[in-house]
Amino acid sequence: MTARLFLMSSAAVFLCALLSSTPAFAQHDHGGQANAPQPAPAGPTGTDQQPGRGQGMMGGRGMMGDAGHRADMQVLQALFEHRAEITRKVTLRPDGIESVTESANPEVTKLLQTHVGSMLARVREARPIHQRDPLFAEIFRYADRIEARYDLTATGVHVTETSRDPYVVKLLQAHAAVVDAFIANGHAEMMRNHPLPAR
Repeated sequence: MTARLFLMSSAAVFLCALLSSTPAFAQHDHGGQANAPQPAPAGPTGTDQQPGRGQGMMGGRGMMGDAGHRADMQVLQALFEHRAEITRKVTLRPDGIESVTESANPEVTKLLQTHVGSMLARVREARPIHQRDPLFAEIFRYADRIEARYDLTATGVHVTETSRDPYVVKLLQAHAAVVDAFIANGHAEMMRNHPLPAR
């Protein structure tokens, strides 16, 4: 399944198998050495809400309240603006998904790599985003049953997200489809709520 895209991710998006009580994450560049992209520095929090206090931007509790929110939103906005320059291929696996998200624009490549690292860190650290959307809320609810690995490519990022829980596998695959829709439809898709897969 191929679609033009951005991740949240993948991220997101942009997630993993039950190996322990906490999710495991790894990242490597295309040469096999650990090389995590550095997120843009967060700006001042200003009037950002504290976690759990009302609804933040994007209707997501917990997103406005952490120090990385502003930087994450800046990267996300830039990815939406450049989504026509992004390509994405998703492969469904019995235990999850693999995705390759890339761009011929070096600046967009950096944004993709930063975004994926940041979103996977949010899952690992239990810093949920976009909790208005039932699908995103459910992914964070089952974060301890997800294992994700991402490898930097020359022009983007290769992500593998798996789980030993069949329901969580469905969540990962549904999330991958929503990320494809983000790339295709931009902000309009972000404003929609996405249903949970059947158990």
